[in-house]
Amino acid sequence: MGVIDGEAIAVNGPMSVEVVRGQAKTVLRSGSDVRVKSGAARIDLVEGEQISICGPAHRSVLKSGGSLTIALDTGTIHTHIERELALTIYTPQIQAQAVAIGEAPRDVLVGFDTAGAMCIRANRGAVRVEQQLTGQSVLIPQAGDVLLVNGQLDSLRTSAGHCGCDLQAAKATPPPQPEVSRLATAEEGLKKAPDVNANTQPATVETPPAREEPVYQVFMPPLIYDANAKVQPEMDPKMIVLERRVRVRPSSFSKAALKAWPSLSSRRGRRPRPHRPPGRMLRSLKPLSPFPLSIVSANFVRKLWPSGS
Repeated sequence: MGVIDGEAIAVNGPMSVEVVRGQAKTVLRSGSDVRVKSGAARIDLVEGEQISICGPAHRSVLKSGGSLTIALDTGTIHTHIERELALTIYTPQIQAQAVAIGEAPRDVLVGFDTAGAMCIRANRGAVRVEQQLTGQSVLIPQAGDVLLVNGQLDSLRTSAGHCGCDLQAAKATPPPQPEVSRLATAEEGLKKAPDVNANTQPATVETPPAREEPVYQVFMPPLIYDANAKVQPEMDPKMIVLERRVRVRPSSFSKAALKAWPSLSSRRGRRPRPHRPPGRMLRSLKPLSPFPLSIVSANFVRKLWPSGS
């Protein structure tokens, strides 16, 4: 049916995504439901017509043969039709149909203002408005701008641009420019040639030490979905297993160097130390004082009784 482009849009129903000039585009099909959350959106029909939607808006699009039907709930739409395409816009109470004057194009704006009143503007061509419950209809001429309150044609009055929604200009995507390469000249080659004599050392990248952390793994039973059941069976929490994997490290480390024990052949070549008896060891001891005991005693008596006493 056409390609839609917007900043904040949501499309439900039949649609497809195609790549046009290197960009992903959303292609609407008959029966698509479009919701514009904010800003504006643009629909380019395959026949060349253009529809602008000013949000927040919600509408559905149906196309059959040479007729286009739009169901509008909220927001404002601005349509521009060049060819013989029958356009009908439905709201909960009003049906608006664009009427061409001769072979001139049709430019129609239909929407709701902030107060909930319905705005209808016939920029080019006329608009036939019909109340769906009573069947009452009225024809709005070209350049007419009216306002309906509560969906009643009796409350029809002219408005001064309560609803505004300009046609969005198509974003022209420039085609990718081809890249032309050429051979480098001798001067450019010398400038870009690396200096061989330069002392270039490869940069050493310090790798951080690997941290061994615990590894957790959860084992769960498979999920079951039953399309015939109204309430899906719940999973038993007892069947969930949490596994923790760690590497146990010792609390202390000891480092030592073992010295080789001398062999029997090396010990046999040594001479044993001679054994000395205990009496011989006592006789070899020297006296503590070099003076005899009589000299020591005489000196002690002299100190007790001096010669003058």
